[in-house]
Amino acid sequence: MPESSQDCWLGRALIVGGGGIGSELATRLADRCPQLTVTLCRRTPKDPSDWPLDLEKSESLSRLTEMVADDPLPLRLVFNATGRLHGPSLQPEKRLQHVQQDALIESFRINAAGPLLLAKAVEPAIRRDQPFHFASLSARVGSIGDNRSGGWYAYRSAKAAQNMMLRTLSVEWARRYPEATVTVLHPGTTDTPLSEPFQSFVPPEKLFSPKRTADYLLDVLLQQTPEQSGAFLAWDGQSIPW
Repeated sequence: MPESSQDCWLGRALIVGGGGIGSELATRLADRCPQLTVTLCRRTPKDPSDWPLDLEKSESLSRLTEMVADDPLPLRLVFNATGRLHGPSLQPEKRLQHVQQDALIESFRINAAGPLLLAKAVEPAIRRDQPFHFASLSARVGSIGDNRSGGWYAYRSAKAAQNMMLRTLSVEWARRYPEATVTVLHPGTTDTPLSEPFQSFVPPEKLFSPKRTADYLLDVLLQQTPEQSGAFLAWDGQSIPW
C-alpha cells in the first residue's frame, strides 16, 4: 500500500514484538502515518495501549482473533517483528555435530510457525475489498540461493521455512483477498540483543540502529502493492533470492 494512498492507512496497525526493531517500527509508523492507530503486541504489555500476545501459545493467538474481530477499526497492517537466534537452549551451530533436535524445534516454532500462525489468527478480520498488508521479518541467511557460508542450521532453515510459508500465503490471499499484500523483509544487521554476540564481525557502517532499520523497512513496506505480494526484500528494497 503506497504511502500516498492515505485511505489505505485508516484503521489499525499491529506491530508484533516489543524488541528494538518492533518498538521503533511502532513509533516511526505512528509518526509517518498519523491516521493509523498503531498497537504494539507483546508477551508482557508495558503500556495500557499494548495488546498481550505470545505467538507460542495457541490460547493467546485465539484471543488475538477475538480482539481484532471486536475492534471497531478496520485492520490495515500486521507486522511481525519477532525472531530468535540464540537463547539459553539455542545457539547458532558452526557445524553439523552441534545440531540438536530441541534447538531445531524451538527455532522452527518461533521463526517459522509463529509468523504463519499470526497470519491465521488475524485472517478473519481481513476483508476482500479492503487494503491489508502482512509483513514479517526474515533474514538474508534464510535464502537458499544466497547461502555461501553455511552454518546456523536451525536459524537458516527456520527462516527459509518462513519464507516458503509466507510465499504460499501470498498465493492463497491473492485469490481470496485481492487487496492484500504479503511482504517478507530482511532488516540488515541491527544493534539489538539478537545480533549483539555477532556484532564484532560487522563493519560499523553496516550495523544499523533500530530507528534507522525501522525507517528503512517502512520506506520499503509503504511502497508495496498487491501486485508485488509475495516479495522477499532487503532493507534497501533489493530483491533477495529465495
